[in-house]
Order: sequence, then structure tokens, then C-alpha cells
Amino acid sequence: MTTAGPLERTHLVGIGGAGMSGIARILLDRGLEVSGSDAKESPGLLTLRAQGARVAIGQSATNLDLFGDRGPTAVVVSTAIKPDNPELVAAKARGLTVMHRSEALAALMAGHRVACVAGTHGKTSTTSMLTVALQHCRLDPSFAIGGDLNESGANAHHGHGGVFVAEADESDGSFLAFVPSVAVVTNVEADHLDHHGTVEAYTAVFESFVDQLEPGGLLIACADDPGSAALAGHAEARGVRVRRYGRTATGSDRDVTLLDHTPAADGGGVARIMLDGSEIELRVSVPGEHMASNAIGALLAGLELGAPLPGLLDGIAGFGGVRRRFEFKGRSADVRVYDDYAHHPAEVAAQLRAARPAAQGGRLVVVFQPHLYSRTRLFAAEFGAALALADEVVVLDVYGAREQPEPGVTGALIAGAVPLAEGHVHYEPSFEEVPPLVASLVRPGDLVLTMGAGDVTMLGPELIAELDRRVAPA
Repeated sequence: MTTAGPLERTHLVGIGGAGMSGIARILLDRGLEVSGSDAKESPGLLTLRAQGARVAIGQSATNLDLFGDRGPTAVVVSTAIKPDNPELVAAKARGLTVMHRSEALAALMAGHRVACVAGTHGKTSTTSMLTVALQHCRLDPSFAIGGDLNESGANAHHGHGGVFVAEADESDGSFLAFVPSVAVVTNVEADHLDHHGTVEAYTAVFESFVDQLEPGGLLIACADDPGSAALAGHAEARGVRVRRYGRTATGSDRDVTLLDHTPAADGGGVARIMLDGSEIELRVSVPGEHMASNAIGALLAGLELGAPLPGLLDGIAGFGGVRRRFEFKGRSADVRVYDDYAHHPAEVAAQLRAARPAAQGGRLVVVFQPHLYSRTRLFAAEFGAALALADEVVVLDVYGAREQPEPGVTGALIAGAVPLAEGHVHYEPSFEEVPPLVASLVRPGDLVLTMGAGDVTMLGPELIAELDRRVAPA
């Protein structure tokens, strides 16, 4: 299947980003020409160049000439690209077709049966589980995910199975460009209020997303989450087919009930579920009941897409996780170090609960980096309560990303809200001081979890190196 038209020669501004690089990969897989630019070099850019993309470092109007005299047929941007970006300004001045990232992804979905996974959190893991399970069933789906699969190391792929699986991003409402036949909504909790403004507006965009389902489409909703459950009611009132899942999903024979979840010694877990009147064992290799819940959502989506139940169960059992989702980074001095992308209070709490059994009796030490000034200001108390599930807490300063600093909004707001005894909460705004601080706190047998959506992910290897240095012979 080849996509031509405006995407015949595509230039992507910010091509190294998670969403943009995925689009570039699929375009290249389909034999189309790709160019792009990014602020700095990265391993992902090296991979794209190896696949044939023409990539420039830095933002300049001349980057639109990477195809030579022919020029791009479309310029793709994301919400993060500012109106005064020189490449965007030049594209408009030349009269080129400018597309949002979601519009380009929607164009790539044409001709496929589309499954979208949305939710405030859990969507990357659920999309990944569904993708790996379908691959195990030899359906070869196309996919675009916000994280790299551990199995393939890729976040996107052009498949030949006629199915397209995509993570649907609600942060800027761009998922309204999609018309799925299957939609999974893991949860709906207040977030991204810097864009949506109010909780009501954030909720409303999910309702609009469900309204985008194609005629006869299916919504799969988590009954345990109040926001997702309310969305299911909205959908049913509009005549949309709905399947619910979770511990509280007992309302109809189309519900899938989570009867029990037992953590496994290897860090995963076993869920017992009631599906279509039969009790089934669902094995998940990643820890936490929240991951088992995500696996049920993926299972239901796979069944709706026509995959066989035994193959889906085997595929989910073999799912090796997603990078930055409780990803093991290494061990030193009998201290294990993991990294996780959690950056919303509910995500932090869920992951810390999942990490507790994995600590195997050792203490749980979390190194948390707040993401966005607005989120820090709005949810400081909720972050504090979530982080209190750990034994030792180190809070970094705010990773501002797209936002400008706000007076008085620092990581100290969250550190001050953690209700742990004195001496067990530490605010450390200096990035380079964090590894020696954590190394001084940990004991043999502890589990350290670096957590956040920013550059905190770089601390894992640095902490392991610091621990190695401290135990090395003089």
C-alpha cells in the first residue's frame, strides 16, 4: 500500500520527536521520500538517516530545500512548533501544504481498519500490548506508538495486515483527526489543562473522540475509572457499541470482569478474568494491576479486530514492555535501578504500587522530576500523596518543556507536600548532585525508580556508575 498525494515528499519539522519520527518511519517503509529537521542529533535521527531520510540539524528556511529543486509536497508540524518557526513561515510563504502531525497520521491510516488507544495514562502500554499481541497472531499491523517497543526497538512500522494501531493523543485534541473502528479508553482524569483550560473541556474532547467512531464501531472502556465509565454511558446514549472491563465491570454479558490479580515472582502478574462466561487466566510480564487492566483492554481490541483468543493471550504474556515503562536500567551494590515515564499523580501512584512487590522486601526509593510548571502548580498535593508510597523521595526541579517558568513554582512545592517523616524527602534542584545524593541514601536490596517525562531518564546510568565507584576497591 502506497500513500502518494501530499505525502509524496514530506518534510517534518522536529522529525526526531516520538510522534514525528514514527510518521517518518512509516513513510520511508512505504517507499516515499522524507526530509526533516531537529534541534540536535540523536540516535533516532541516525536510524532515520539509515532508512533514507534527509535530516538537517537546526531550524532554517533552507531546510525546505533538502529535496533539491523539487521541494516538499507537504510540511508536517506538531503543536510544539511555534508560529514563528522559520520552516513553517517559509512553507506558508511558498504556498506549500502544511499538515498537523495528526492529519498526516490520519492520511497514513487510510484504507486500514483502525484501532486507537486513548486515555490520560496507560495508552502507550496498552497500544504496545495490542500491537505485540497482533504481531504474535501474524496479523502484521501497522502501528504508531509514543514509545519504543522493547521487542523491536521501534515506535512505528508499516505492516501489510490491513490493520493500523495508533496511540491517540488527547493533550491538544489532535486525536479528533482519527476515525477508528475500535477505540480503547483506559481512563479520563484531569490533565493538560494548560491547553484545554478546564476539566469540563478536557472531558468533552474525549466525548468528541468517541463521536468520531465509524458507524458500527466499538468503544472499549475501563469501568473502574469514573471518567471512562461516564464516557461509556455517553457512547451508549448515542447508540455506540460498548464493552467494559475491570473489577467493577459486571453490568452485562459483554463486560469483562477482572476477578483477581496476583503479582508474580518475576515482576509480572497473573490476572483471572471472566470473558464471555468463561474464566480465563491472563499472564502479564510487566508488574502492577494497572498493567493487567491495560492488558484486558488490549485483549478486547484484538478480539474485535478478529485475532484468535489463544494467540492474543500468548502474545500479551510475551510482551516485553516499552522503553521508559518500568524499564530495568541495571544493578550495582545489590541496588536495582529502574526508569519510568510516569508524570501524572495517578500514574506515579499506580507505578509505585506496582514497584512495591518488585522491591522484594527492600526499600523503594523514587527520584521524581516534575513535568510542566502548570501541572506542578495544579497537582502538587496529589503528587505529594502519590510519592508518599515510596520510602525515600528525591524531588528534582521542574522540567519546563514547552512552558516558561512561573514565579514560585519549583520542585519544592511537591517535596513539601510529601507526607513522609523528616529526613526521607529531599529536594535537589542541582541535576549533577542527584546521583551522589541517591547513592548516599540507598542500602543493599533497595529498588530505585527514576520517574518523570523529562531528562530524568539520564540519571539511571549515572547513578549506577556512582554506586560502582563507591564499591570499587581503593
